Amino acid sequence: QVQLVESGGGSVQAGGSLRLSCTSTRYTLCMGWFRQAPGKEREKVAAINYNHTPRYADSVKGRFTISRDKPENTLYLQMNSLKPEDTAVYYCAARDLYCSDVPDARDFSYWGQGTEVTVSS
Repeated sequence: QVQLVESGGGSVQAGGSLRLSCTSTRYTLCMGWFRQAPGKEREKVAAINYNHTPRYADSVKGRFTISRDKPENTLYLQMNSLKPEDTAVYYCAARDLYCSDVPDARDFSYWGQGTEVTVSS
């Protein structure tokens, strides 16, 4: 089993930055970030493999950076140039398979409880 705990959410004005963290109780091949806005389906954001190859959804390319600290089993999401449409609950996810792109949510086995991000205009 894997337990994931996110932190770093909060409120920020448009154009600002936030850094999310996710701590895992053990190493997994691929970790990712998803988000879910009120009334919408969970949306993929980014994923990264054990060899640090990142994958991004088109909506965040050039603004968000995913990284991981393998020895510490910690995942990060640096979010820059935030927009009001980035407002959502952000979830950390993990799986024991390699990610060739950003997999669908159903393809991840382990999930955190989420951290809320609010971007005001």
